[in-house]
Amino acid sequence: MKQYPIEKIRNVAFVGHGGAGKTTLAEHLLYMAEHIDRVGSVEAGNTTSDFDPDEIKRKHSLGLSLLPVEWQGYKINILDVPGYPDFIGEMYEALRVADMAVLVAPAQADLDVGFENAWELCEQLNLPRFIFVNKMERDNADHTGLMATLKEVCGRRVVPLHVPIGTQTAFKGVVDVSHMAAYVGSDRDTAQTDIPAELMEEVEADRDQLMEVAAESEDELAEKYLDGQALTEEELIHGLHTGVDMGTLVPVLFGSAHTGVGVQRLLNAIIEMGPHPGEMPSPKAEEIKSGNEVAIEPKADGPLCAFVFKTTADPYVGKLTFFRVYSGAFKPDTHVWNVNHDRDERVGQIYFMRGKSQEPASSVSVGDIGVVAKLQETTTGDTLCEKANQFKMKPIEFPDPIYTIAILAKTKADEDRMGPALARLHDEDPTLRAHRDPETHQTLLMGMGDLHVESIIEKLKRKFGTEVTLEDLRIPYRETITKKASAQGKFKRQSGGRGQYGDCWVEMEPLPRRTGIEFTDRIVGGSIPKNYLPAIEKGLRESAEKGIQAGYPATDFRAVVYDGSYHDVDSSDQAFRMAGSLAFQNCTEQANPVILEPLLEVEVDVPESFTGDVMGDLNGRRGRIQGIEASSSKGRQIVRATVPMSEMTKYALDLRSITRGRGRFKTQFSSYEEVPFNVAQQMVEKYKKEKQAAEH
Repeated sequence: MKQYPIEKIRNVAFVGHGGAGKTTLAEHLLYMAEHIDRVGSVEAGNTTSDFDPDEIKRKHSLGLSLLPVEWQGYKINILDVPGYPDFIGEMYEALRVADMAVLVAPAQADLDVGFENAWELCEQLNLPRFIFVNKMERDNADHTGLMATLKEVCGRRVVPLHVPIGTQTAFKGVVDVSHMAAYVGSDRDTAQTDIPAELMEEVEADRDQLMEVAAESEDELAEKYLDGQALTEEELIHGLHTGVDMGTLVPVLFGSAHTGVGVQRLLNAIIEMGPHPGEMPSPKAEEIKSGNEVAIEPKADGPLCAFVFKTTADPYVGKLTFFRVYSGAFKPDTHVWNVNHDRDERVGQIYFMRGKSQEPASSVSVGDIGVVAKLQETTTGDTLCEKANQFKMKPIEFPDPIYTIAILAKTKADEDRMGPALARLHDEDPTLRAHRDPETHQTLLMGMGDLHVESIIEKLKRKFGTEVTLEDLRIPYRETITKKASAQGKFKRQSGGRGQYGDCWVEMEPLPRRTGIEFTDRIVGGSIPKNYLPAIEKGLRESAEKGIQAGYPATDFRAVVYDGSYHDVDSSDQAFRMAGSLAFQNCTEQANPVILEPLLEVEVDVPESFTGDVMGDLNGRRGRIQGIEASSSKGRQIVRATVPMSEMTKYALDLRSITRGRGRFKTQFSSYEEVPFNVAQQMVEKYKKEKQAAEH
């Protein structure tokens, strides 16, 4: 693959809902450019993009793929992005380094949630974009209904660049309004022809609309247009290019990734109207030497500055690091400086990737995307540069995981492998989190949904030979007391020789939530020697850890040792530890013990039409609605509530069902509160049965 100047490079992310046809569309573009001899299919599992065994098995993308297409002297780096919300982190990676997005939508009146998510993120990033209306060949294709929806949701900047020739099974080509030419046929057999007479009126109306939008992009063009003069084709293309760059224009193209109709015009439109890296705003970075924020200018002869947007971890292939060069050139057999880890990295061979195929590269120039193997410390979000000229670009801000499961290694060998394997998978997928919960003693695996964590478990087995099973999530309940009480703890044992004797009186009283356990004494007159008090405290705390009535740690109380007795010969630390434990048990029986449950502050962002359903569902989870307010996103509301943690373990899946994937939420710990009496009784009974079963 040859080197391309920055003006000849286009970095394009294909985004949209799962099943919209992004991977099939990319496959046709590779075929058009003669990079592959035949078009693969997702169903057959032989596409260039979906090469991972899990993707082939599931028949949809799980990770983004890099697919460079060389076309008419240009290089188009296509980033094929999974459409399912569980893998939204891949879209964050792709859009960070893309200069434009192609949002792929099926020809239907309603927009899918994956399209809406992609559009919203493009808006946040001010990213230029096209819309490619796919599946025009389907029996129920409704591009007219879709255009009306797009106008309503996205505004007047959405303008058709094409007029379809035929619809549904009769779809055979498009009229490119910008060039006033018709193109009929599929893939390499596409031919230019005359515009059908019956479409001329629609084509001319769309041409006038394009002309108006193009003229708005520059003052000179606007003056000419307002004077009643038609723009030349060159001026029109220039104006459309500028409009796309500025975000004032979103062209809509039509085609069929299944048949290959219209895909050639997409390639040409990307080249003509898509921005090259030098036309995009220069990203900001911290200059380490001065501490100032500076713009990274895209200069071929500038100091190296490359951003790592993805890493893949494979025990056989090794670690692959995907990067985009923002300044200078990335060369093999050199050294680069990792600013984030303050470490030198030796660079071996570098590659251009197309799916899983690697092609050695002599250099990756400014604006281009490449891959390097076997960097030691570099992870996603790191900046690579020269040690003498250090810059640190902002990392990718990934969404927090929303779905948690508990996993258990099947064998001791699996347990030894699990930690390092999860760490490597986190490097590959930053939306994955895993840690050992010190309270519940479970390994928690957190992701963006059930499909996401299922794929992680499969990778653990396939890539790292680590098998795990699922456990029910344990909720970190607590127990406490609600009134003051006092009791004796006396341990006395005679066994023929030296006996055991410890005797103490303890007073317990409740403390405010999250205070913990306080231990003190009011011993006077030496009824218990001071050296035995630590043993009493130890026994008391050990019993508190085992719980009062349901086996959960007891907390938020003060224990005061105020009296007792001892024996000069038989007393010992062990005897007083047992006495402290007995005092705790006897005291808590009288102190009206209760079970405490953790509550979460929940913030749910949903379309207005689902607000009532979401509130009803939260109430059904024993939640308390705290308030409703308008979201920063148009047509959405934020519902705030306090909900028991035990009721939220599957909320990510339930909210997706309630809102058809359009709801999102986040949580944080709020406080501990008493469990309702009826719920507490069930928990106590369950604990007693489990304890009896274990004893037998």
